[in-house]
Amino acid sequence: MAQPLYDEIQTLAARYPQPRSAVMPALRLAQEHYGWLPPDAFREVGEALDLTPAYCKAVASFYDMFHLEPVGRHMIEVCTNVSCALVGAQQVLEAFEDELGIPAGETTEDAEFTLRTIECAGGCGWGTVVSVDHRYREPVKPEDVPGIVEELRDGAQ
Repeated sequence: MAQPLYDEIQTLAARYPQPRSAVMPALRLAQEHYGWLPPDAFREVGEALDLTPAYCKAVASFYDMFHLEPVGRHMIEVCTNVSCALVGAQQVLEAFEDELGIPAGETTEDAEFTLRTIECAGGCGWGTVVSVDHRYREPVKPEDVPGIVEELRDGAQ
């Protein structure tokens, strides 16, 4: 096990009455460490919290905030819930799909971008909400998409 990750998980677990209670934040730490949750991450989290890797994977697979496959350097998430859908979320999503050349749920071949849909970003009054590397942009229109992708390709956020 990577000692710094183990130590971080142990420090985190000390805040909880039961080590098992720290499984979600520990998975988050492992995901930050690896960029996603490979099989080794479940083993390491399990060892640190005295849990089985299967238990850790079961928890991670329930939540879509955990990545069970490699993701791109940039994460683009388009809210498709009803409020955003009513103001054009599908058209925004299609614009990202066209611009990136991938369908939602995929990562570009160069591993630069992962495009996902999310159920609700909580910005229901400002749709369509798009989370770009965990920062909200709203309202996003289809015509905004090429500029967003260009910014990311140029290294801006």
